Amino acid sequence: MSGPSPNGRRRRSLSAQEKYQIWQQLLTGELSQREASERWNVDPTTIMRIRRVGREGALEALAQSKPGRRQGTGVEDAQLRAAREEIARLEETVKEQAIELVALRGKTRSGW
Repeated sequence: MSGPSPNGRRRRSLSAQEKYQIWQQLLTGELSQREASERWNVDPTTIMRIRRVGREGALEALAQSKPGRRQGTGVEDAQLRAAREEIARLEETVKEQAIELVALRGKTRSGW
């Protein structure tokens, strides 16, 4: 902790979990900004900043979400990766067969 701020309060570093807890308390109306400042022993501007950052973060996350679509899980990612690998393997097989076919057709036309 650093020294006292101009209003006589000691500055306090809050963890992300503590900031989230404050944001929830403000959001639910459990605490006012003044009450949160007093309870958590932080400057009122810290409380205002937590509220603003929480709101902006929530809006940004909601703007990026797509209704009706779930975010991919690790299992889905692994299945997608396996499917792409299988597609690549099958593409190589088709290429090899096409080359063989061209070679065989060329041999029969030349009379071998």
